Parts: sequence; C-alpha cells; structure tokens
Amino acid sequence: MEGLYMARAAADEGLSVKIIDTRKEFGGQLLQGQMFFLDEAKDGSGTSLLQGRVKELFTGFKGGSIRKLPEFENYVQTKLVGTIPVASGIQIEQIDTVTETSGLETVKAITYSVNGSSKIIQADYFVENTDHAALSSRLKATPLPSSNSFYGGKELEFMAAGLMMKFKNVDWAKFNKEFNGLSAADKTKNYGGGYVNESFALGLTGMTNRFKTSNDRVFLRGLNALNQGGGQVAINALLVYKVDPSDPESIKEAVELGSKELPGILEHFRKSIAGWEKAELGDIPTYPYIREFTRYETEYVLKPSDMLGGSMHWDDVSIAGYPLDLQGVSFVKWGIQMGIPDKYGMPLRAFELKNYSNVLTAGKNVGANVVAYGSARIQPNTALAAESIGVILGQIHGNKQLRELNEADMKELHQYLAKTYKIKLTGVKGTNKLTNWSEEEIVQLDEGKIVFASYKPKKK
Repeated sequence: MEGLYMARAAADEGLSVKIIDTRKEFGGQLLQGQMFFLDEAKDGSGTSLLQGRVKELFTGFKGGSIRKLPEFENYVQTKLVGTIPVASGIQIEQIDTVTETSGLETVKAITYSVNGSSKIIQADYFVENTDHAALSSRLKATPLPSSNSFYGGKELEFMAAGLMMKFKNVDWAKFNKEFNGLSAADKTKNYGGGYVNESFALGLTGMTNRFKTSNDRVFLRGLNALNQGGGQVAINALLVYKVDPSDPESIKEAVELGSKELPGILEHFRKSIAGWEKAELGDIPTYPYIREFTRYETEYVLKPSDMLGGSMHWDDVSIAGYPLDLQGVSFVKWGIQMGIPDKYGMPLRAFELKNYSNVLTAGKNVGANVVAYGSARIQPNTALAAESIGVILGQIHGNKQLRELNEADMKELHQYLAKTYKIKLTGVKGTNKLTNWSEEEIVQLDEGKIVFASYKPKKK
C-alpha cells in the first residue's frame, strides 16, 4: 500500500492519477496477504518517527480500531484510494521509451490489456509499486543483489515470504494474565521468554521451536501476534522459502505449503499456550506476505553506513528508523539483525530509477543494498517517502522535473511539507554509531562482512 500514499498525495495536490494493477485482486500485502501486524518506525530511544498520513493508520492500529480486514479495507478505500481510478488484472503489452539528449531514458507510454481490451496510458511519471517488479523488470535497469548473495548462496533467492495465520476463539485475556503471572524462569521454561500485553505477543520462540514442520521449505519462527478482538488473532510467524512473486504457480504453491502446516500448528498452540485451548483456525489468506523480490538500482542506493551513521541528505523525503532486520533464506532459516540505527534520512534519489528520467519506485522497491534493505523495507519508512514525493510532484508540476531539483528547491519544498502536512524532514539529527570506525571497516560493514552488533572497531 506504500505507493497509494504517493497516489493520494499527488491527487490531493491536483494531479491526475491512475492505478493500473497487474493483480486481479486489489490490495497486495495488506488486504490480500492480510499482513496486519504493522511494524512501527522508532528512533534509538524508542520515540516514534511516524509522520504524515501513515500516522493515522498506526493510531487506529495501536488503539484497536483498525485491526481486522474490513477495517483495513475501509481505511485503504476512504483514506487512500477514494476516487482515484483503478484498473485491476492488467497485462503490460508494450512500453514505449525514448532516449533523451541527456542520455536518460524516458517512458512515454505503456500499452496494456484488461478484460480483452488494449489501452494506452501516457504520463509524466510512472511508479513501480508492485512486489514483483512488473514495470522495472521490463526496463533497462540494473538488478541489485538479493538476499542469497548476503548468505553466500549461488542461486537467486529472496528473504522468506510468510503466510499469515488467523485464529478465532482465543481467550486473549487468559493468555495475557497467565503469561505475565509466570516467574521469569517459568516463562523461559514454557515459552522461551517473550512479551505479551493486551494487544500484542512477541517471541515465545522456545514454544515455536518445539513445532516441527512437515516440509523443509516452511518454518515456524517466533510470534508477531495481534489481538484483533472478539477472540480473533492474526500472527506473522510462518515462513515459506523460495517464493517467486512473479510466478503465479509459485504464489499458489507457497499458500498451499503454509496451509498444510496450519492444523498441526493449531494443535500445538492449543497444547502449549494458555488461553488457546479452544482455538480454531480462521480464514486463510490467498496471498503470501512478500518481503523481497528483485529490486533495481536507483540514483542513490542506501547502505548500512547511511543508517548506522545517522546520515541525512539534502533531498530527504523520509526520516526513517528500524533495525537492519534480514529474514532468512532456505539454507539459513534464521535471519540476522545487522544493527540498530537511531534514525536516518531517505533521499528522493533512492526512489528514482537509475538512468530513467520519469520512473519512480515505491515501497519495497526502494534503492537499498541487501543489508540496508533490512531496515529500508519497513512500511512507515517508505510510506512517508511516497507521500512526500507525491506532494513534491504536485508542487513542481509545470515548472520543473524531479531531476532538475536543487538544494534551494528542496529547501522550499521541505518548508511546504512542514507547513501544510506537518512532515518535518530537516533539522533532524541521527546519532552516528560509526564515529570510531575506519574507512575500511565501513566498507566491510556496507558489504555485509561485519555484523555491527558484535563487532568492536579497531580504530580508536
């Protein structure tokens, strides 16, 4: 949904916007994948970094008014899509481009088919907002290395996808009370530790580790569980490896592999978790939660040192923060955390496809190397960037192109964002956690050869 923030902001700024969707069913990760456990962006002291329209979503989420599918659907339709036209189930037939005198490529038009009819759409800007690079993969763009390169795999592979688990008839009050009534030793013995309150449950990895899946491509990790109310619970914990979102058969297989494990997981939870004795399976999403697919080089590619160094940029469109959280792959099932930044800026250039004058990226298509992507990929980070870019497009329309913007232009645009939308992108300082690092060590960090949390810099 991250790109919808750009669409909404651009439309509200007076631009003509249309959404063309290669999926037959609208809503992707949030509505089709039902990935309802939302990760909040915070700085190193735990202070929320939420700004812009996405802040309203998180306010409803944390307060309990936006936790179930109909509530998310209503939010997306009323707050984001509105009257913006949407064409779902389209197939791209042709992309017309020209090479400018500057050497940049410009997309002039896209020909697509929908319901048997062929249509042509022209636009000043086109935005890649799919989880399977529907547009970028057909352009002269350079792929960025994916997770297999970090973990040492030779075959292309991405971070594990996930199948959201839905349960009903859960007595969450009992779960919360009995878990928090245990001594620390008993929490460790029964659940392997963890955290539970009236809304969320995190971890409990000792309990989940006792469940063994029937297929090596599926793995039950620690819980990210959401109390949706009324006995309903949504959990992000079931990983499925080797999923290719560009292949419909791979998507179908991922859902089938995950679904096959659910009866066993239900029985395990009934026996292992207080308050789950009478739990039942809820509906099964028809689409997996895709964390990663092939991304393409942008004008600026974020690195771990940008994040851990607290870097800010003249053209920032988001102030972001989140651990560098890399989920696992099939041959390294547990992922790794490569460090926790304070906060950092995400520049406009990280959302401009390299060598193209008018192709932007949104959401998980952000320009970040394989390690930095662990933080950059988080929804609030890129949702704020998308909204800022949408506003900027509206403000410069008819006057300048994005690539013509200079520091003075951005200063004015930042002021407009602050005054009109209360989005603050300047005057923010992130803690530099790399002050004692040598240039060589920083290069190794950016290449994924150093795990920040366990490394002691040699230079003092």
